[in-house]
Formats: sequence, C-alpha cells, structure tokens
Amino acid sequence: MGDRRRPGATTGAGAGSSAGVHIQIQEPPERRPLLPHRATFPHRTDEQVFSCFSYNTSTHKHLPVYTNIHRIRRDIISVVEDYLSLDQLRDVRINISVIRPLVDKLYEQDDISIVYCLLVNRAQFLNEQKHLSNRQNVNSTRAMLCELIATRILRRFNEDNDGPDNLLVLAHILIAGFEPFQNAPEEIRREVQASTAWHKTLPALEVAILSEARIFLASTSCQKVVDAIYDGRVIYTPSSYMDLIADRYKQRPISLYNPREAPLLNQYRLLVPRTRNYLEIMQFFILLALYVVFMAERDPTKFSKLEICFTVYAMGWVLDQFATLLEHGWHVYAQNLWSFLDVGFAFIYWIYLFLRIYGWQTGNTEADQQALDVLAMGAPVLVPRLAFNLLSDNIVFLCLRSMMSDFALVTALAIWCFVGFLLSLMWLGNDVYSPFVISKWMIYIWFGLDGSGIHHSIEFHKILGPSLMVAFAFLGNTLFLTILVSMLSTTFGTIVTNAPAEIQFRRAVLTLEGVKGDAIFAYQPPFNLIAIFILVPLKFLVSPRWFHKIHVASVRLLNLPLLLFIAVAERRALWPGTPGGPPTHLASLVKAQKKAGPHFWERWRITSHSDISTVFDVPPPESVLNQITTDDDLTRHLIRRQFARGNSHMDSLTSEAKKQAAQTAATTTAVATAAGGAAPGGPKPLSRRDSIAPFPGLRAELQEVLSESDEMSNITARLEALEESTQRIEQLLERLVGVKEGKSPRIEQDNDDGSGVGSPSGSRKESVDVSSEHEPGESPWI
Repeated sequence: MGDRRRPGATTGAGAGSSAGVHIQIQEPPERRPLLPHRATFPHRTDEQVFSCFSYNTSTHKHLPVYTNIHRIRRDIISVVEDYLSLDQLRDVRINISVIRPLVDKLYEQDDISIVYCLLVNRAQFLNEQKHLSNRQNVNSTRAMLCELIATRILRRFNEDNDGPDNLLVLAHILIAGFEPFQNAPEEIRREVQASTAWHKTLPALEVAILSEARIFLASTSCQKVVDAIYDGRVIYTPSSYMDLIADRYKQRPISLYNPREAPLLNQYRLLVPRTRNYLEIMQFFILLALYVVFMAERDPTKFSKLEICFTVYAMGWVLDQFATLLEHGWHVYAQNLWSFLDVGFAFIYWIYLFLRIYGWQTGNTEADQQALDVLAMGAPVLVPRLAFNLLSDNIVFLCLRSMMSDFALVTALAIWCFVGFLLSLMWLGNDVYSPFVISKWMIYIWFGLDGSGIHHSIEFHKILGPSLMVAFAFLGNTLFLTILVSMLSTTFGTIVTNAPAEIQFRRAVLTLEGVKGDAIFAYQPPFNLIAIFILVPLKFLVSPRWFHKIHVASVRLLNLPLLLFIAVAERRALWPGTPGGPPTHLASLVKAQKKAGPHFWERWRITSHSDISTVFDVPPPESVLNQITTDDDLTRHLIRRQFARGNSHMDSLTSEAKKQAAQTAATTTAVATAAGGAAPGGPKPLSRRDSIAPFPGLRAELQEVLSESDEMSNITARLEALEESTQRIEQLLERLVGVKEGKSPRIEQDNDDGSGVGSPSGSRKESVDVSSEHEPGESPWI
C-alpha cells in the first residue's frame, strides 16, 4: 500500500464487531533525545575551600593542575593549526566538531581546576602572540578557543548544580587558589624553586582579568559570582602579593554569608567590595574638599591648620592606594579606569611634599611657592577622578582610558620623529634663535594656530628653511593628526561594539580589587598611618594570636559607628527576613537578591505599571508550575514538527485516518471527563531533553557536517534499507489482516492494456476494506 502507519498505531478487531477493523492512533512518547545525554557532576560543598592557601594544605591538593595545563595545551595546539576569527569559532560546524568534544572531554574529568588551567593556557598563548609581528596569528585563535571552552565548562557546572549550593560551587571554581606547579614532578619543582614562590596561589577569576578574557567574564555564570562577591554574599580571604600589615591568624574559607549568624560588629564587612566602593568615594570627597579649601587660602610663608590636615589626610590616602597596588600587583591595579589618575596625583603629592619640606628646612620661600604651584597641578587630576567614580559604567569613560593610551603613543612617536626637524633648524640658524623659540613655532604649526615659523623660516636658509617648515607642517598638521583621529575613532568604535562585555570586565576588576586581605584596609585614612607606625613594630613583639586580638579590638573601636550602620543596613535592607533568623519568606528572599538602590518611583510603587514587574518578583507556586510544564495537543505537534527531518522516509497519515483518530480521541476524552478522571490523551509531562534548539538553518548545517563522515553515510544507507523492509512487512500484515477477517484485498490495477504487466509505473494500487461500517463521508480505505 502507498501509505504507512506512524509508529505506535495499533490495529485490532473491536469487541463484538464482525464487520471490520478499528484503528486507534496513539501518540508515541518522546523517549530519545536528539543528542546523547552528557555526564553531570554535582559537587559537594560541605568541605572548606580556601583562596589563599597553597595546594599542600588545600582540600583540592590531589588535583593534577600541572598535568592538566600541559594536557590542555597539547590538545589545543593539535586542534588549531590556522587562524580563525571569533565568529568562525562560534560557527555551528566548529561547535559540533571541535568545541563540544573538547568540552565533554575536559568536563568529564570532574575537576574544578579545569577552568583555571584553560585560562592559564590562554594567558600563555597571548604572551606568545606578543613576540610575533603578525597580530592575526594562530596563537590568538588558540587563546580564544581556551576562553570559549572555559565559558562552556563553567556554564555546565552552573546547570548541573541546582539549589542553594549552585553559587557556592561556582565560587569554588572561580575563587579557589591554585598554582601552576601543583602536583608537578619533583625534578620540575627543584628546577624552578629559585624563581617560583610555592606558597602563592592565584584564583581563576584573577587569571581571567590578567588575560582580559572579556567573553568569560561577561558570561552569566561568571557574573553571578562577581555580583555575589561585590554584594558580600560570598566571603573569603584572598591571596595577596604583599601585605603591609599581615594578619593571617584566621583564614576565612569560601562560604556564603548570613548576617544573622555573624557578630554584630563584624570587621570583615569593611573589606566587602561594595562597602569599600562607598568608603573610597567618601574618602575621595573628603580629600577633594580639603584640597579645594586649602588651595583657596594657600600661603607659602606659613603652615596653616588646613594645610596640615590636607597633608596628613592625603598621605593616608596615598598609602591606601599604595597598599591596593601591592594587594594584587600592578597588572590588576592598572586595569582600573582611574588608576592613572591616582598614580598621577600621588606623583604630584610627593613632589609637593619634598619641595615643601625642603623649603621649610632651608627657609627658601621660592621652594615653598614652587611646592604650592606643583600642587595646583593636581586639580586637573582630582576633579575628573570624581566623575570616573560616579560614572564608571558610562561608555565615554570606558573609551577614554583606551583612547588616552593611543593618544600618548602617537604623541610620543611624533615628538620622537620631529626632534630631527628641531635639530636641523637649530643648525641651519647658527644659534640665531633659541631651541625654545623654534619649539614654540613648531608647536603652533602642529596645532594649526600660527604660521610664524613658516614666515621666519627664510631667516634660517633661503631654500632649506622653508622646505623644512613646510614638510613639518604637512607631516604634523596633516598626516599625524589624521592618523591620530583614525586610531581614536577605531578604538571608540571597537569599545562601543563590545560595550556590555567591557562594562562587565571593569566591574570584575573593581570587585577583585575590592576584596582585601591586608589588615591595613580596615583602617580609614588617616588612621592607617597610625596603624603602620604602631602595629608593624608590634607584630614582632607579640604572638600571632594576640596580634589578631589587638587588631580586631582597634578596628572595632575606630569604626564602631560605621560597623553598627553596616550591620543594621544588611539585616534590614539587604537581607530582609524574619527577626529571629535568616530570610524565610520567598518574596523577601527574592528582593534581597535584587540590586540595591532602585529608583524612587519603583521603590514606593508610585506608578500605574508596578504590576508588570511585581508579577515576576514572586515565583509561581508548584500547582502553576505543573500546569505550565505540560504539553497540550498543539504544543506537542509543534515541537515534533520543529525537530522533524526534512528528508525523512516516514510517511504521514492520510487525512481520513487523521479525522478518525481525532474523533476517537475526542470521544475518549469526553467519556473520561464524564467519569471524573483525566483524559488519557491529555497533557503529558515533557520527556525530551534536547541539546540543540531548532534555530533556522541548523538542520542543514548539521546534515552537512554529518554527511562528511563515512560512518554516518553507512548508517544512513542501512536506515534506508530498514525503512524499505518495514514497508514490505506492513504490506504483508495488511494482506494478512484482510484474509483473517474474511475480506479479500481489492486490487485495482491501472494499466493501459487492462493488465499489470504493461504498467508504465510497474506498481499496483492496493486498498484494504477494514470496516464495513463507517460514518457518511468517511473513507473506508486506509
């Protein structure tokens, strides 16, 4: 017969019916996913994991970090041999043939240090790329591939660990401290012992910032941890490059913070990145106010009270910036937007202090005046720095830092090249004009302000003087300025294109810098100066336990009002809940996870559109979830059509059989509903777990990828042969059913001469009478 039943259709004789066969269509449940289920590895979070301990005291000391680093490097080098762009790496063919197998292989090792090893390899590939002249080389592709694989693996850890432990597992992956030589052979350790500090660890998050892995840092899984660290929901003791006041008596493991179980005066909350950000803004406001008031009444002949207050407070502020630089090193510190402004003001402050002390000791009034003049140069640094603090996520400030580096590079190159013009003009003029006057004329020409240099060039030489000045004008005012504008436009366009990733990257830098391990950050300027002069000598006189007690007592005493305010704010506003314990009400917990500082209209619900956001604040109950996670008839058929193969050999049911199946299903549903039960053909839970969504054009891409394999071609041929055999078996079964019921198959032969021998098509049309009783207008043929 020409049509073939769908799998799951059953044929049998009805009870008490002698006329024909009743056909009942039953939709088959989806049992097989499109791709095999991947392995899942839920992790335990009851073990303590530290970020500042070396591997020989860590819970994960057995992890083969050294071996994984070199295994990943071997795999990446063997896979990537040519340059590919990021869009090409994200292509579906590369995803299925390269990225997905590598992700499966590395993830199935069930090792939380894999992400760290991938990012270390990315940093190494980028380092190797710097020594090559070609910017688009294979090492950049390998570095991007390491970043993409690390992002996929972190997402799998996020998906496979549900519940309250999800955030803690991701925090273990990104914050746990590892080092490259963990579990390395003994001969390797002896070889690098002189240049490697074994006790220093580095988390994967810091490696991502050092390698500028913006795609990884902008991923949802990574930002979940970054936001939790910034808000203080994830707490830990970080590793630091150098501590001015080292208090490592008590180390905090990576854990989730509950303010209702913490002490009321918790000095560690001063080191939370969000709290540190607010404190730094307040400290800078005080510094700027003292600077403006002091410079308004500056007097080089005496030291006023305002000058003393400003000098002491500014020294404490500069010390805080110096400790921040030592905490994570220059590479992380330089990634901050306003780091160059802080370094610039610190440089100006130390010049002012040196000149001021020198003038005071020698009685030189001119040196005192020069000190105040140098300090006046700090205004262009301090005032814009306030805007960087308040508008750190603005796209203009994000671009300004990169554009300043390009501008400085082109300017330095121009000055270097034009020194030759200056020497030529000096030698041609025979010292008639000083180098200062010639430089002034050249600067005017550079900016297009004045042409005096060209007018006086004939005085250097009648021919060579004007030639040099005109050539300088063409090169400086036309060529170099055009190059500079083009470079700045390209930099601005690149950053604007990737603005979300750039913002998340800067936020990750701010968060990592905000987590402090040095005890000096618990003292606000200028009290950190007192801590340096008292606690540093005291550390050599008392035991670590007593030093810790003295440090905690002094911090709580100096910051008592601030600690009380933080405790009340976290218990009432940031972590709302029942008075006696942690947040228990579901709506309060959801509000606690939302970002602080909503707009005035949204907070007080003074708007007619408040229900639009309120409906998503509280999760739906279990009864609603059961209803929305089931398929109705329409959804079930839509899902099947989306995943159906375009070149399938399965034939659909005829329109008559579909009508009969619909009527049968409707009758069954009506009877079941009348009896008070659920319809057997009603909604059913989803049982498919698909790995690839039905994106447009994805099926054709998959077919092209799979068609390249000889194994897949053999499987396709065998499936086609199986389809043909199944069709022949069904035809025999149809004939057998007709003979069993006493009905002979009625065969219609369409031949030109009335016989089947001369049929042009060489086929027969067969029809089996399966029922003598059918509704009017309904076809008795299958």
